[in-house]
Amino acid sequence: METFEIRKEDGETGGRYVTVVDGHEAEMTYSKAGTSRIIIDHTGVPKALGGRGVGVALVQRAVEDARAAGLKIIPLCPFAKAQIEKHKEWQDVLA
Repeated sequence: METFEIRKEDGETGGRYVTVVDGHEAEMTYSKAGTSRIIIDHTGVPKALGGRGVGVALVQRAVEDARAAGLKIIPLCPFAKAQIEKHKEWQDVLA
């Protein structure tokens, strides 16, 4: 799997994970639900980047960050939800 440079943009009520690959921007957005949970609400990967694992990398980074910060994830985004269900090793961060 390719590795991507993913940047986290965190605000008061939410944020996003973003990467730019070959001039195309992919992102995954989240909202904060109190101090202990985040809600992943959208993952957007341009068709030009499809099949390269960009979306999976975004979800994985969120899982790693949540785990490190002691947060739980509520995956409302269908893609993020499917990826977390597919990767049993990520399910410890589910709310």
